Amino acid sequence: MLVILGYVLVCGAVFGGFALAGGHLAALLQPVELLMIGGAAVGSFLVGNNGKAIKATLQALPTLFKGSVYNKDLYMELMSLLFEVLSKVRKEGLMSIEGDIDAPQESPLFSKYPGVLGDHHVVEFMTDYLRLMVSGNMDAFQIENLMDNEIETHHHEGMVPAACIAKLGDALPAFGIVAAVMGVVHTMESVGIPPSELGILIAHALVGTFLGILLAYGFVGPLATLLEQKLEESSKMFHCVKVTLLASLNGYAPALAVEFGRKVLFSTERPTFSELEVHIKKAKAK
Repeated sequence: MLVILGYVLVCGAVFGGFALAGGHLAALLQPVELLMIGGAAVGSFLVGNNGKAIKATLQALPTLFKGSVYNKDLYMELMSLLFEVLSKVRKEGLMSIEGDIDAPQESPLFSKYPGVLGDHHVVEFMTDYLRLMVSGNMDAFQIENLMDNEIETHHHEGMVPAACIAKLGDALPAFGIVAAVMGVVHTMESVGIPPSELGILIAHALVGTFLGILLAYGFVGPLATLLEQKLEESSKMFHCVKVTLLASLNGYAPALAVEFGRKVLFSTERPTFSELEVHIKKAKAK
């Protein structure tokens, strides 16, 4: 919703200001210029990226028009799930969660938290390291190093769509200049026509530069920034799981381990200690 609102404001400010200054909006309607700029941009995108990057970018685009799912409620779900898992381990032993981590979709424990269960990346991350804990063959330092490497890999993969869109946005002003130059070439070959018609051709040529810059900084470039912000939000889920599990491995009680995880969350979504405690009690009651 904010993306659409932003686009409306960009168009309203730019085209509205042009109209208020006495400009004719019809002069900016140049489908051929858009064809040259858009076609060249799509072509360069296909040339400059492999199949995996193209697929990841196309999959990421629809998420830009949705609100963030990483809110306080989801984080409280995650920490409640971690608390219940670690409490079960403390009471019944590590082997008691083997069935839960082998088939989390069928686990009564995980099924209580559909928000977390819907994020298969986080569920896989959590169950993989719980499985390593069950095996008992790795210490906390080894697991922490492995977690850091996996989170770094996740971050690099998540940055691919953002980088692709950012590079595409950087190229659009240049393609706008290309379209403008093509318009100038067409104008120069028409120097024999009346000055009034020649002025129209020059105006059409300049529209190419205008469209390239507007598309780059008003439409495409901000999408790359938004993708980076969404990636940072998703990474906090992994950091929360990491810190909580490591605290448990180091001997802290489930309540304290979850408190470690709460502290790594952004302040805007971080629940208070009391809010989390109430949420955990309600979840246990279910």
